[in-house]
Amino acid sequence: MSLELVLITGMSGSGKSVALHALEDTGYNCVDNLPPELLLPFIDWSIGQQERRQAIAIDVRSAQTLPLLPGILLHARRKQVHLRLLFLDAATGTLVQRFSETRRRHPLSVQDPLAVSDTPDLTQAIEREREMLAGLREESHIIDTSLLRATQLQTYIKSLVEAPSAQLTLMFESFAFKRGIPVHADFVFDARMLPNPHYIADLKPLTGQDPAVAQWLSDHTEVHDLEHDIAAFLHRWLPRLAQDHRSYVTVAIGCTGGQHRSVYLVERLAQAFGQNWVTLKRHREQNSASHAPVSASPSRPSSSA
Repeated sequence: MSLELVLITGMSGSGKSVALHALEDTGYNCVDNLPPELLLPFIDWSIGQQERRQAIAIDVRSAQTLPLLPGILLHARRKQVHLRLLFLDAATGTLVQRFSETRRRHPLSVQDPLAVSDTPDLTQAIEREREMLAGLREESHIIDTSLLRATQLQTYIKSLVEAPSAQLTLMFESFAFKRGIPVHADFVFDARMLPNPHYIADLKPLTGQDPAVAQWLSDHTEVHDLEHDIAAFLHRWLPRLAQDHRSYVTVAIGCTGGQHRSVYLVERLAQAFGQNWVTLKRHREQNSASHAPVSASPSRPSSSA
């Protein structure tokens, strides 16, 4: 039986520790801050020990050998391994806030402890880290944690790794344009031109998951047209993406508040595509104010979604 290996990488302060804890909860053996040069020996040891699930975190803390990682991953893919690469990211402003709140020092914030004048500030360190990780980011499934709470990130990670690794996993995600487009989305569709239940007093407090809102939206031809067009696009291109050995495809659908129209369309499309594809769904704005935020601190979150 082949080894399931999840490689967590990404920006410092983006929630990698939270992601590792989520993987640990699902039965993975987790190793944090593994030097890249030890990845292949670690894989060989895991196969020899007949380990089934391993998760490791590699990031800029191994700055000197990090450039070796893309080449190492090429060799890793030739072994008996189902490899998943997850890159956790967040907006620079969000990362600055997290580091400020936890009073942690960024791994790149001090290049020479004896030369204080040459120490880059936090924003400069973050941007330098982005440059160093750009190649890895291109190869990975990106998870933007800017607006995710710790428990939401845990749930998201668990849903991804529980999907069959040998098949393409299709993620539908609703979002609010007023809070920004998900940077990890492969395809983004705009539902703001559709009739808006927000202006119907009885429907305003509800969501696209409620039957009353669903019925109201289904009575409008424009809603059916957009749903049909998105579905037609995906039916045409998903097989090609699967042939290209893509592990994940995220389809983001947005409306103004991420409450009615986008939620309804995600529910409809997830139900339809779930018949033939491994399909997940997520509503980014739902219940987002009731949980603790993802922290730059390595401490384990205590709340649950």
